[in-house]
Amino acid sequence: MNPAANILIVEDSETQALQLAWLLEKNGWEVIRASCGESAVEELNRNLPALMIVDYHLPGIPGDELCRRVRMNIHTRGIPILMLTADDSFGSEPAVLESGADDYVSKSVAPEILLLRVRALLRGSGERAPSLSSQEAYFHRACILAIDDSPTWLESLVIAFGSEGYGVVTATSAEEGLNRIAKEFFDCVMVDLIMPGIDGIETCLRINEMARAMDRSILVVMLTSSETKDDMTRGLEAGADDFVGKSGDMTVLKARIRALLRRKFFQEENRRIREQLMRTQLEATEARAAAELAATRADLVDELERKNRELEAFSYSVSHDLRAPLRTIDAFSAALLEDYGDKLDAKGQEHLGRVRAAARRMGMLIDDLLELSKVGRAELRRQRVDLSELAGTVAAELMRAHPERLVRTQIPGGVVAEGDRRLLQILLENLLGNAWKFSTGVSEAVIEFGVTQADGHSAYFVKDNGAGFDMAYAERLFTPFQRLHVQSRFPGTGIGLATVHRIVDRHGGRVWAESTVDQGATFLWTLPAQKTESMKTESLT
Repeated sequence: MNPAANILIVEDSETQALQLAWLLEKNGWEVIRASCGESAVEELNRNLPALMIVDYHLPGIPGDELCRRVRMNIHTRGIPILMLTADDSFGSEPAVLESGADDYVSKSVAPEILLLRVRALLRGSGERAPSLSSQEAYFHRACILAIDDSPTWLESLVIAFGSEGYGVVTATSAEEGLNRIAKEFFDCVMVDLIMPGIDGIETCLRINEMARAMDRSILVVMLTSSETKDDMTRGLEAGADDFVGKSGDMTVLKARIRALLRRKFFQEENRRIREQLMRTQLEATEARAAAELAATRADLVDELERKNRELEAFSYSVSHDLRAPLRTIDAFSAALLEDYGDKLDAKGQEHLGRVRAAARRMGMLIDDLLELSKVGRAELRRQRVDLSELAGTVAAELMRAHPERLVRTQIPGGVVAEGDRRLLQILLENLLGNAWKFSTGVSEAVIEFGVTQADGHSAYFVKDNGAGFDMAYAERLFTPFQRLHVQSRFPGTGIGLATVHRIVDRHGGRVWAESTVDQGATFLWTLPAQKTESMKTESLT
């Protein structure tokens, strides 16, 4: 029972309506009353109930016509309907069920039976709609399994329901029936209450357990020759969707099965409609999100292009406007030393020398910053690059520039990678240049270039046996202007390794270093071959 469920009673008899409302409210349901079919329609327009209890004989719109209208509306067709009549001997039960009602009871039925019927209908309406299996279609022939130990009764069911267009499968024991359910798909199972071995109550419980485990919706109808109130109570409490006596007309059983299957198919159709609506809404939402994302990206591209233009303008300003004053400072400092040096004491000459050194250093810093900016904005052109050849060229240039140094270089042949040749040359110039610089003072300097394996990938490296550094400060290595050695011993701007990091990052790789103080350093980097980048990539600012 769902205590929060609303039940709509459509009854023209004030006495009957009050009695029924009192019974339902006493058991925890909220009750809404309507005295005629027209009032019920108005109430449905305001609020959809979890269940409708409808008198068959109503003034205005009759009960069966009200049922048909409810079933014809897409929004209300899933509401379970329990039909009431004042006459126990009323003989048109099939007609009542054909009108769209899900169940039918007499007004004189015992209250506990009425409550059981209400709970059964609410239980069915609250079940989660199962997913379609790959064998199901949107319209299919209903499959029924009949479990009974009487071959004669089973044969009569096959004839009766086969003539109605159903697919009917029989089982002479609960064990056989449960095995079939585990292997085949059935919409409805008819189970005899009294059977040798596993009886109908236990069979019903197992069927419902299997349905939940298989995420299926299986209707269960309990059949019995003993139509006692206790048997009906046990059957419905075990989870049966209906309880029908064998002694009645087969027409009544057919009508009840049709009503149950109609409701099952209504629920599946409603679920398909809801899923289609959800898919449509999801597709629309995704389309809107994609459009918004595309617009956002376009705005970001425009903003990035604007920033790049500003950066290019700034770079030009740095290159043109700042260089000229620096050249002037250096030139006039040199002229001052040349023309008036003899008039200055040693201290004055030292000051001018420091001015010229600072100007030259600032010029180098500007050059390095411009180079870093170009690395971030340059077009990336991937190709097969012979790193051994590049490393050899860079090493040879270092030797020509510093003929006084005795440095042994180890560069194996055949080391190749995929990347931008110009950027990789800048990378090697910085790393080999650092190795050359930081091995100054070592009696037997050795610089090695090669390739190794790291985490299953090729990692290229430059290794030296120079000053090294403290690994506690390793995270600062690739940050612009961060230096781990004093300027007087190893001069520099602190831009070279930041440039290396940017080049490797643009290629989709990673760079890191390993070192011990006074025992040299090794710089390693990866260049993933599978990384693809468009010919015109975004600028890194």
